[in-house]
Amino acid sequence: MGDIAQSVADERIKEEPFLTRLMKRPELGALAGVVLVTIFFAITADSAMFTLSGILNFMTPAAQLGILAIGAAMLMIGGEFDLSIGSMVAFAGLFFGVCVVTWGLPLIVSIPLTFIFAAGVGAINGTIVIRSGLPSFIVTLAFLFILRGLSLVGLKIATGGSTQLRGVRDAIEGDPLAPFFSGDAFSGLFLKLAELGIIDSFKNGSPKVSGLPVEILWYIAIALIATYILLRTSIGNWIFATGGDSNAASNSGVPVKKVKVALFMVTACCAAMVAIITVMDTGSTDSRRGFMKEFEAIIAAVIGGCLLTGGYGSAIGAFFGSVIFGMVVIGLTYTDFDQDWFQVFLGAMLLIAVLFNNAIRKRVTGER
Repeated sequence: MGDIAQSVADERIKEEPFLTRLMKRPELGALAGVVLVTIFFAITADSAMFTLSGILNFMTPAAQLGILAIGAAMLMIGGEFDLSIGSMVAFAGLFFGVCVVTWGLPLIVSIPLTFIFAAGVGAINGTIVIRSGLPSFIVTLAFLFILRGLSLVGLKIATGGSTQLRGVRDAIEGDPLAPFFSGDAFSGLFLKLAELGIIDSFKNGSPKVSGLPVEILWYIAIALIATYILLRTSIGNWIFATGGDSNAASNSGVPVKKVKVALFMVTACCAAMVAIITVMDTGSTDSRRGFMKEFEAIIAAVIGGCLLTGGYGSAIGAFFGSVIFGMVVIGLTYTDFDQDWFQVFLGAMLLIAVLFNNAIRKRVTGER
């Protein structure tokens, strides 16, 4: 009897081989893509690309796209799309610019108001999708044009005819919250590293890289928070269940409708975060801000392992997917290749990612 009990126990605690567990990870394709792209540019690009300044040069646009991609990934895992997030960047940027320039509000008021405003728009998106039964692709495609048009009209009203609102930098000068959303962090540390000769410096001793752009810190923080929510909380289980089979999830007690509306709100807030960062960095906002970013964010999420059918994906995968974007769009400037090759790469990566993710889904689910 003891041997039989031991055999049963051993069978129950038997672990899958490491390679099998690795193949089930949704971010595997994106991680492999980062490695391949790095090798490609290590061979073809100028060595300056992989200096500290070069790395931050491509990580900055990757961070801005990545914040959008992580929001898009969570929504896709929940089984929905949001094609309006690029236009939401412009619309939230308009609202934020009006708050600080036209109304003269401090950042401690303007920033929360912008997030509340964006969340409200996301809730409208989600509610229409839920109540109408229409595909989120159609509803958010409509909002892509609505929000872009409202941004254009709103800017003309706010500025008296211009499509760009300036004066943000002057309006936020001296505000204690400004360094948390604009500029570089750890400037003192980078100066000390330059003095010690650890990083490159100019002849006068000042570092060639003055600090770490704050959007990169937000990018990493949001990726970690999203990953924790998806993998370590009941809310994460609800998101996966909602995207996998909404009817079964609902029958199991998951508040499917609330989860989906909340995900639309989170995605809109990610767009608002990018809007706040870019408006404060550039000192202005315009109606073209975030143009085409909705497609790039969704592609980055797909490259990161999100299935178009929902129920499968990873925030870390979206993180790596956006890193690939940043490396390619900036990395091509360090090579002799025509930068228009980026468009070819974009389509090829999307197709390869979809084929790869489909193969992984079949392996995980046992489909033939």
